[in-house]
Amino acid sequence: MAKTIMTVDDSASVRQMVAFTLKNAGFNVIEAQDGQDALNKLNGPVDMIITDLNMPNMDGITLIKNVRAKAQYKFIPVIMLTTESQAGKKQEGKSAGATGWIVKPFKPDQLLAVVNKVLR
Repeated sequence: MAKTIMTVDDSASVRQMVAFTLKNAGFNVIEAQDGQDALNKLNGPVDMIITDLNMPNMDGITLIKNVRAKAQYKFIPVIMLTTESQAGKKQEGKSAGATGWIVKPFKPDQLLAVVNKVLR
């Protein structure tokens, strides 16, 4: 059965590119435009979340903290996909519970390599 990945980004073009890449690799994709939208849509089985850091309404760090507070999502992998590359931001993400970090712009192969490594 195909795994389900939620992609969270306020940029429609980034969401579409991530979704296209994942769907072509056989994954089911749920798209959300910010952290609040992601929490609202997080009501079924999700195998992984790929989220941006800087978003309106709720940023990626706050989203991770909220996801980790839900028992059924406590241990699912969460990958940050962001333009931020500073060590401090990465540490903040890791402290919140991020599993990995990919810096934008990303190559589809790079994204799939991380997803496959973490999920399989």
